[in-house]
Amino acid sequence: MDSLLQRMKKGPVSLRVHDVIIKGNTKTKDYIIEAEAEELKSVGSMQELVEASHLVNLKLKALEVFDSVKITLDSGPPELPGTANVIIEVVEAANPLSGQIGAYTKAEARSSTVEGSLKYKNLLGYGDLWDGSLAYGYDHSAEVSAGVYLPRFKGFLSPFTARAYLQSQDWLKFSSYKERSLGLSLGLFSTRHHDLAYNLAWRTLSDPSQMSSRSVRRQLGHNLLSSLKYTFKFNRRDSSMRPMRGFAFASTTQIGGLVPDSRSLRFLRQDFDLRYAVPLGFYRAALNFGISGGFVFPWGNGFLSRPSYLPERLFLGGNISPLTTFGGPTTLWGFKTRGLGPTEPRRQLNDESADPSGVDFVGGDLAVTALADLSFDIPIRWFREKGIHGHAFACAGNVSKLTENAYRDFSIKKFAESLRTSVGVGLVIPTSLFRMELNYCYILKKSDEDRAKSGVWITFSGN
Repeated sequence: MDSLLQRMKKGPVSLRVHDVIIKGNTKTKDYIIEAEAEELKSVGSMQELVEASHLVNLKLKALEVFDSVKITLDSGPPELPGTANVIIEVVEAANPLSGQIGAYTKAEARSSTVEGSLKYKNLLGYGDLWDGSLAYGYDHSAEVSAGVYLPRFKGFLSPFTARAYLQSQDWLKFSSYKERSLGLSLGLFSTRHHDLAYNLAWRTLSDPSQMSSRSVRRQLGHNLLSSLKYTFKFNRRDSSMRPMRGFAFASTTQIGGLVPDSRSLRFLRQDFDLRYAVPLGFYRAALNFGISGGFVFPWGNGFLSRPSYLPERLFLGGNISPLTTFGGPTTLWGFKTRGLGPTEPRRQLNDESADPSGVDFVGGDLAVTALADLSFDIPIRWFREKGIHGHAFACAGNVSKLTENAYRDFSIKKFAESLRTSVGVGLVIPTSLFRMELNYCYILKKSDEDRAKSGVWITFSGN
């Protein structure tokens, strides 16, 4: 062993894997483990074998069906010098059933939920995970769902997921409608950078208040959603919570209307997000830039004269950090949930208790946001040890309507002149569960109907 260690320090030690021996799996199919250990057979040196064994160990533990995984490296047959056997010993989960319950805060919806779930591991021996979950929000939102995750099933080269759900979401405070969906989602293909999913759902929009604006009332009722969504994403930043260097890009394309039904929603949506982080070399300071955008259109005859589907439109605003949200335009510092963009007056009722000044935020077909964030260490040792740091930021964004022939009045100049902007400074407190920001935001520009304010904001973002 000492001789081998000395040789490894001097340079690569040529070695190839002769056999991978699997032990301890009484229920899990051999090919499930072999698929995760495939990279062991392509190594060319002892150094590569040690590194690959560590990665395989992590991948097998990530399946969540083994209590322990042990990988041993042994010499190959005497007649085949320069070879090794890899012995993988697994201990399958003694208790395949697990569950959890907790209370969570969803900052983007300014609501709290109570959630519970049950999970059953490896029922069929394919490394499958079956789960059921229930969530109820204090804002009257609720979701019941059940699904299965298959890491390697038969001829599939990537994980396969299926999930049935019944979901209810209350947007009455912002846009005067409630959304209810009964559907099935399928994860068809998933790798490190690519993801392809299909969603089939029966959606119902309703307005119990009977105060919704004209454009919302026109879309109340039942619709069928049949959509295919493709996401390409790569992230080469050193951290998603406090990026110091690197860049990231995400693009999501969704097309709806894949079934020949008159109630099928036909639309095309495209989102993108680009981020870049640059270290500055003092006080662990870094400058983050980001720009994101998206658009949505109905398709078919006369698509520009028809409205886009309300739940698929683009909305901006929310009590979350734009720095940590990644994937498309979502929020701006200092603006409340669905707090900016096109609005319409709500319906007036002969009711003295009704709010005569209410408006509905109806979203838009085109949205763009940009941000700049300067993070830096605070020159106090206790803060540095806890990871607490300061930041200064600026952001801008806008939402515009293009459908129903609104594109005729659209111009880049008008869109740029109506950009909403804000700046501020704050303190970032990271924890193992979330990132909390205590910020002072100053609104530079907003419209009269926007829901935004200058002052102190506390935001939470999940890790």
